[in-house]
Amino acid sequence: MTTAAPTPYRVTPARVLRSEWHKLWTLRTTWITLLAASALVLAVGITMGSTYDGDDSDIDTIVFTLFGTQLSQICLAVLGILITAGEYSTGMIRASLTAVPRRLPVLWSKAAVFTVVAFTLSFVTNVVTFLTAQIWLADTDKELALTDSGVLGALAGNATGITLMSLIALGLGALLRSVPGGIGAFVGSVLVLPEIITTLPFDGVDDVVRCFPAQAASSLGSVTRVENTIAPGPALFALALWALAVLTTASLLLKRRDV
Repeated sequence: MTTAAPTPYRVTPARVLRSEWHKLWTLRTTWITLLAASALVLAVGITMGSTYDGDDSDIDTIVFTLFGTQLSQICLAVLGILITAGEYSTGMIRASLTAVPRRLPVLWSKAAVFTVVAFTLSFVTNVVTFLTAQIWLADTDKELALTDSGVLGALAGNATGITLMSLIALGLGALLRSVPGGIGAFVGSVLVLPEIITTLPFDGVDDVVRCFPAQAASSLGSVTRVENTIAPGPALFALALWALAVLTTASLLLKRRDV
């Protein structure tokens, strides 16, 4: 009687993370999307700084400088959807789930890798854009230093909001298993639906909408309190709950559905 030699390869969390890290960076789409996201923020920040004439003095300096993050948010959301739904369109998901039969480590490793990449890129881009825009904003009412109270927190808060919003998109991609469907669901439910709900003639609607993802994220990236938003602490909590809810739902369905 012969016994099979034990295999030297085991599925471990570290190996699944490394696999997802390599998969992310071997796609041209990743490089193109990340470069576009960063370039848009920097280009808009330079434009806002170089053309400032004092007309927007009531706008928070960080919000004014990082106005381009509204565009980069779309880029990173699309990347998040491609990371999950893209594997279904190419059929790569079969190989991924065959290698990791428990399935859930694949999704959560994708989310972890994407979180690190999205936050790091967003934060570094925010700092560079802020410092570059201050070249033109020096000696104006929007002059700020990186060491001023609340500045680094606002830059990091903006990056955190973008990252959590993009994680929601990643979860939607895993839920719908379709790139066009994920993009449509993100734009429709996260960006458009809250604006429609605010038109309803019911008391308390505005208070509820302030806890929706896009509205909560808008309160995280400013030195001063943005009008009609909740406080940064509750906003971060609400946004994190939205991301967790979408990813948890995607995890449950990943375990139950066929590939």
